[in-house]
Amino acid sequence: MELIDEFEAVRPRLLSLAHRILGSHEDAEDAVQTAWLRALGTDPARIDNPAAWLTTVTSRLCLDRLRARERRGELPLLADALPAEQLAADEEFLRREDVSRALLVLLHRLSAAQRVAFVLHDLFRLPFAEIALVLDTSPANAKMLASRARRRLDGVGSAPAPDVSATEAHRRIVEAFLEAARGGRLDTLVALLAPDVVRTADRALLPADGKPDMIGHRAVAEETRLFAQRIRASVLMLLGDEVGAVIAPGGHPLAVIRFEIHQGLIARFRIATVRRSDLSRMRPLGEPAPSASRPAPENL
Repeated sequence: MELIDEFEAVRPRLLSLAHRILGSHEDAEDAVQTAWLRALGTDPARIDNPAAWLTTVTSRLCLDRLRARERRGELPLLADALPAEQLAADEEFLRREDVSRALLVLLHRLSAAQRVAFVLHDLFRLPFAEIALVLDTSPANAKMLASRARRRLDGVGSAPAPDVSATEAHRRIVEAFLEAARGGRLDTLVALLAPDVVRTADRALLPADGKPDMIGHRAVAEETRLFAQRIRASVLMLLGDEVGAVIAPGGHPLAVIRFEIHQGLIARFRIATVRRSDLSRMRPLGEPAPSASRPAPENL
C-alpha cells in the first residue's frame, strides 16, 4: 500500500486522537497535517509501520503543543477566549464523533504528559512501551502518568464524598430541569422551580439587555427557554459536593450552573463564568466519562 493510502486509512483515527489530546478540532487538523508533511519528508524505507509511525509523530506534535502552552503560561482553552467559528467547529466535531463532553471538560485538569498518556492508553489502547517513546520516558513512568491522570479525572482525593441519597435526589431534579430547558418545555420548567425562585447570572454571560437577577418561576422559565442552545451544550457534573452543570460548547468550559434545592424544587440557581479554580473541583457524576473507555485490568 502506498504511503498516501496508509495515511488516508488512518487519518480519521489520528484526527480523533489529536482532538482528544488538544481539545480543538482546528489544532488537531494542524497536527495531523504536519505529521503527514513529515512523512513526505522521510525516507519511506525508514517507516516500517506507517500507521504506528504516524500515530507516534502525531502524538509527539500534540505533546509539543501542550507543553508550549504550559511554557507560555497559557491557560486551558475556555470558551470565552475562543472565536465563535472555532466553537462551532468544535461542537460539530464533538457531536459527529460522539465525543464525551464531560471527558473533554475534565481533561483540562491534566498536565500535558498526563493527558497524552491517558488518551493514548485509556482511550486508544496503545501499550505503555509505545507511549514511552512519545513521552521520551520509561514504560513504567508512562504507566504512572496514566494512573495519576485517571485518579485526577475521577476526582480521587479532591473532596469528601457527598451524601449519596441527597446527590441522587438533586441529580434527578437538575437533570429534569436541563432536559426541559433543552426542549423548551415551559410548563415542566415552571413545575420544577419554586414560585419565588431566584436566578442570578454574571453580566458577561447575558445579552446587553439581560438582567443579572430575576425572580419568579414563570419569568425565569420564559428566559431559560431563550438559552436552550447553550443548555444543549451542558453536562451534569459534581461541583465540589453539589450537583450542578457545566456549559461547555465544543468541550470548552464556559459557565457553571449551581443550584439550591429545597423541598424538591429549585429555589435558586446561579450561572457564573468558569474560573480556573472551578476546574479542579469538578468531578464526574454517575457513570464517569473516562471509565467508559478504560481497558481491562489485565492490560494495565
